[in-house]
Order: sequence, then structure tokens, then C-alpha cells
Amino acid sequence: MTRRGARLSRMEFTEVVRRRRMIRHYSDEPISPDAIERILASALRAPSAGFSQGWAFLALTTPEDRARFWTFIPTRVEQTPTMQLAPLVIVPLAHKATYLERYAEADKGWEDRAEARWPAPYWFIDTGMASLLMLLTAVDEGLDACFFGIQPDQLGPFRAEFGIPDDYAPLGGITVGHRAPDTPPQADAVEKRRRLAESVVHRGHFGVHA
Repeated sequence: MTRRGARLSRMEFTEVVRRRRMIRHYSDEPISPDAIERILASALRAPSAGFSQGWAFLALTTPEDRARFWTFIPTRVEQTPTMQLAPLVIVPLAHKATYLERYAEADKGWEDRAEARWPAPYWFIDTGMASLLMLLTAVDEGLDACFFGIQPDQLGPFRAEFGIPDDYAPLGGITVGHRAPDTPPQADAVEKRRRLAESVVHRGHFGVHA
């Protein structure tokens, strides 16, 4: 079996989706460099409007860089301190200008670069899809991950600390690592709140569920 075939067979995709959950408790077990690169590379396979690929990813893999990051996430540090043990932190960054420039090209023709032409901010949507691919790839690697926000009042200092240009918008942070052995099980209330397909899938007309 080829290496690619072996990897595809390691975990069925439906199982990857089923097992994905936000994990906030990690051990200090390291992640292999190869796994880190596969997780990051998976983001590049996300769809993007006009194949604009208006995204960037800040990857923090050294203890020093991660320590700098956590100073800007005080709530997470206070509420779930073991998140800091995750050996990989990724900050997805959306770049609106890439989309405006791409759609001003001849094959698109939006030369005015007007945001009003966009039915939704696809720079955020596409970077979010890239983030989801990294979350799923982490599960396929036998790891766990969590996506969380960065408080607005911390964005300015965070940008300054890591040299992030003003035209790149941080969506949040992603931690990746090995789940701590004492991670509490998912609360029953979470499963009870999970919406079922018959309540959110509208078939042929809004309000028709059958």
C-alpha cells in the first residue's frame, strides 16, 4: 500500500468528523514536526473565492513564542490553564485586500474594488474553512484541537508583539496537542443541545423538514 493509501485508511472521514470536538486540556507531550507540517498544509486545500487564497497562518511552535501568545489570552489562561501546554498554536489571518485585488482582475472585472459587491465577507469565510481543515487534520493525526477567540481589546497589543500588519485580521487561535488524561468528558447537556438535521435542514422550501 502506498504511503498516501495508508494515511487515508487510518481513520474514516466520518469518524474524523464525529470525533472532532473542542479540547481545552492538554498534556505536554510533543507533536512530531511532520504532523505539524501536515496540519498546516491542509489549510492550503481549503476553497477560496476566485482562488484568491487571502489568508496567512501564524504558527507558534517554540515554548518562548507560545508564552508570548498566552499573555494576550488572559481569560483562557485563567479558566483552562492547561491549554498553555498545547505544543502548537496557530493564528489564522484573513486578508481582505487579496480578494478585492483578485476580483478587480480582468476575468472578474470589479475594478472599483467595492466591498458592497460581496454578499458576504468571503475573506473570513474562506479562512474559517481553512481553520476547520486544520481542526479535522489534527483529529486524523490522533491529536486534539480547539478554536477560540482573541478579545478585541487584546488585538492591538497582539499585532504589535508578533508584527502582524494592520490589513491582516486575526480570526482567533487554534491549539493542537495531545488530550490530557484527566480531560473531563463532554457534558450531557452539550449533546442535548445539539440540533438535529430535521430541525435545520429545509427541504425544497424554508420550513419544510420532511
